[in-house]
Amino acid sequence: MRDDEYEAPEGGDELIPMAPREALNIWLERQQMDKAESTVQSYRYRVEPFVEFLEDEGVENLNDLNGRHLLRFDSMRRSSGDVQKNTLNNQLGTIRQFLEFGIKANAVEAAVASQVDIPHVSKDERINREKLPTQRAKDILAYLDRFEYASRDHVLAFLMWETGARAGSLRALDLEDVYLEEDDLDRLRYQEDLDVGESVLEEILGGVELPFLYFRHRPETDTPLKKKASGERPVNISDELGDVLRAYIRHRRKDGTDEHGRKPLLASEKAPGRISVSGIRVRAYVMTQPCQVGKECPHDRDPADCEARVHGQQSRCPSVRSPHKWRTGSVTWHRDRGWPPEEIAVKMATSVELVNSVYDQPEKLKRMAIRRQHLDTLYE
Repeated sequence: MRDDEYEAPEGGDELIPMAPREALNIWLERQQMDKAESTVQSYRYRVEPFVEFLEDEGVENLNDLNGRHLLRFDSMRRSSGDVQKNTLNNQLGTIRQFLEFGIKANAVEAAVASQVDIPHVSKDERINREKLPTQRAKDILAYLDRFEYASRDHVLAFLMWETGARAGSLRALDLEDVYLEEDDLDRLRYQEDLDVGESVLEEILGGVELPFLYFRHRPETDTPLKKKASGERPVNISDELGDVLRAYIRHRRKDGTDEHGRKPLLASEKAPGRISVSGIRVRAYVMTQPCQVGKECPHDRDPADCEARVHGQQSRCPSVRSPHKWRTGSVTWHRDRGWPPEEIAVKMATSVELVNSVYDQPEKLKRMAIRRQHLDTLYE
C-alpha cells in the first residue's frame, strides 16, 4: 500500500488517557512476542526520540497528540542536517506503527497516524550499494592466512566471507556446532530433528559430508537467531575453512565457557565468555582498515596518529565495512561464482527476493563474462 493510500485503523469512540512512554513500553513488549530482539531494539531507537520530543513538548497524554506535534518533530529531524532520507523513512514508518497501536488502544485520535509524512524512498535509494568487494576480502584473508593463521580474526573473517552469516548467528556458534571429524557426527544422533528410525538415521548420516557448521536458535541462553527456529540450518564449509577452524580450536582458541556453561566457538579474548555482537562489529571494522592488513592508507593518513586507530573509533576510517557489508559482498561473490539465489537464501537464512534486490550487487562486467557461456545455446 502506498503512503497516499494509507487508512488509519479505527479506534474506539472514547479516548483513554495513556502517557507516551507507557505506550512505548507496552508496544515494545508486544513486539517481543514475534520479533527478534535486534528488531525490537531498532524499534526502540527509532521511536524513543519521538517520545522524548513529546515529553519536552509537555505532552503527557497521547489523547492530546495532534498533527502540529508531528509536523514540529518532522521539521526538527529534517533540519538537523545529519539524517539520511532512508533513515527518516524508517524512523517515521516505525512511529506510524507505534501510533497505530495507540489508536487501537483508544489513546490516539484515529486521524493522527495518517498525518505522519513518510518521505518516499525509491527502490534504488533503499538499497545501500556499499559492500566489501571480493578482491578486498581475498586480500584480507590472504594477509591473515600468512601472518595470523588460525587466530580468532582469521576464523571470524573466513566465517563472515564464506558463510555470509549474520553477526548474531556467528556469535551463537558453540564448539559443538562445528563438525570437522567423523566422530563429530555422533552428536547428530541426539538432535531432536533426527529422531528417526535407526536405519533411516544411518542413511542420513551416511550422506553427510564434512566439514560443516550447524546454526542453532538458543534464545533461553542468550544466542537467538534473527529468524528464530526457522533460521536453524546446517551449512557446508570448505576444507580450507575446516583446516583453519581445526587449528584454531586445538591451539589458539581461548578456553572457557560462557555464563550459561556453553563453550562458544568465538570466545572473548578479554574475559571468559562469548564475543559480543559489538565485538564482532569492531573486528570487522579493524580488518577492513587497509593499514591493518599490510596496505597503504588510501586516505593520506598517518597510521601513527590516525583517529581511526584509537580504541572505540575504528569506524571513522572511510574504508571500514561492517559485518553486514561483508554479508552483502559474500552474496555477490556467491552469485558471481554461479550460485543460484535459492541456494544462497537457504544458506544465509534470507529470502530470494532480498538476495536479488538488496544483497546481490553484481559486478556487471564479471557477470556478463559468466553469462557468455550460455550464448552458444541461443543457436543450437
